[in-house]
Amino acid sequence: MDFDYLKQKRILLVDDEQELLDMVSSIFANEGFCNVKTAKTVKEALCIAETFQPELAILDVMLPDGNGFDLMKQLKIKSDYPVLFLTARGEDDDKFRGFGLGADDYIVKPFLPKELIYRVNAILRRSYKGENPIVKLSGSEIDFDRAEVIKNGEHIALTAKEYDILAALYRNAGRIVTLDALCEAAWGDNPYGYENSLMTHIRRIREKIEVNPSQPVSLITIKGLGYKLIVGDK
Repeated sequence: MDFDYLKQKRILLVDDEQELLDMVSSIFANEGFCNVKTAKTVKEALCIAETFQPELAILDVMLPDGNGFDLMKQLKIKSDYPVLFLTARGEDDDKFRGFGLGADDYIVKPFLPKELIYRVNAILRRSYKGENPIVKLSGSEIDFDRAEVIKNGEHIALTAKEYDILAALYRNAGRIVTLDALCEAAWGDNPYGYENSLMTHIRRIREKIEVNPSQPVSLITIKGLGYKLIVGDK
């Protein structure tokens, strides 16, 4: 769930290839992440970290003046924020070493942009759990931290797909979210053919969040386009 508050998190990206730095920075910018700084060496990364105080570091393993494993250890001396390795080094020994040192994830190049964003969002959700909002609807509340709906004093669990769909709707609360966008949020880079499944999930979500699912007031159908989530208790 890449809520706006997650997109404010400070991300330090370290790689010695300028082309990759530019590409990943662009990926983040397109997804709304607005607080990204880059470095090409261990020395530069440590210097930036002093003042930037990152909340997530994305590191290459091989750097001109050292390696990402040692850099991670030095960064974590100051603050124990999450680290993701993004590297061409896909050997098992490197992965085991990274995870053994406390890395939160490990992605091998080449990678899909959506995979990177999903992994980053997952790390941020885990690491900064407790900052997620409880969203008030007309007759219920959504607790994204606990992945549940609270209605009439009852706590109703959300499935993973329901969570992803509601997260996409909440990110765009009050605005239309297209069918394609919702399918992509729930099923990834190849969302085609999931329209019927989406409708099934929408029906189940309404059963959980609406007082009267047959007359929804919080999750509205915009015929021919998609759906809209109305946030508020009116």
